[in-house]
Amino acid sequence: MSIIAKPLIAPSKPNPTPVPSSPLPLSVFIIAFNEADRIGPTIEAVRELTDDLVVIDSGSTDGTQEIASRLGGRVIHNSWPGYGPQKRFAEDQCRHNWILNVDADEVVSPRLAASIRALFEGSGPAADGYETTIAEIFPGEREPHPWGHTLSPVRLYRLDRGRYVDSTVHDRVHFNVSPRIERLKGKIHHFSVRSLGDEIAKLNSYTEQQAEDLDLRGKTLNTWRILTEFPLNFLKAYIGRRHFVRGLYGIATATNYAYFRFLRLAKHMERRRMRDLE
Repeated sequence: MSIIAKPLIAPSKPNPTPVPSSPLPLSVFIIAFNEADRIGPTIEAVRELTDDLVVIDSGSTDGTQEIASRLGGRVIHNSWPGYGPQKRFAEDQCRHNWILNVDADEVVSPRLAASIRALFEGSGPAADGYETTIAEIFPGEREPHPWGHTLSPVRLYRLDRGRYVDSTVHDRVHFNVSPRIERLKGKIHHFSVRSLGDEIAKLNSYTEQQAEDLDLRGKTLNTWRILTEFPLNFLKAYIGRRHFVRGLYGIATATNYAYFRFLRLAKHMERRRMRDLE
């Protein structure tokens, strides 16, 4: 990825060198695989929050490890076991009880970083976990659309109260007690789509894992859904997830989502057909 440097404009008066903020009693972990084009901004947005930045790499071949290490990450290799197990492995490497999880295609906004820092002032965070708003940014966009779809999972939490579930396809935090959950101000900017083609490849791989997960859990889906899975999920994405705010491009992204849901069911159906021959 080429980077075009912008000419610097000298200020009329020299500015004092900014004093870095002190790190919080907080570990930040990132799981990564071939994220050299995206992981730099991810790390730069959080590295002043922590003195324990953990990057779990599952075998990148594009220089992700070198970039992460150069930016202050403690890079550890772990072959890919699935989403939940990889995040649980990352938790085990963290030094602090408070954990912030950010994916390699996500960037913590300055407002969210300030909100996290404010939590640790005084007596420290009062809740067991904190939900964070995750807003998608698609190719051709500089920032999240104000009407775009968002998610609000727990990403900041106490490790002695909650951990990621041990699921290969789901990555949510499960608490071992009835937790107190609050919402942080600010957003995580999610650059999940490099291109439509890259998204298709990513979703194709993910549907393989989903079909296998259904088998492992002994769950059977109604294969008659093959007739309605695509059109219903297109409507879910285009209207329910508000892809329509992106105009014609939103039709393309909603189509990818619908095909992903269709392919998940089709692969599940195919696996059942193959088992019937055994």
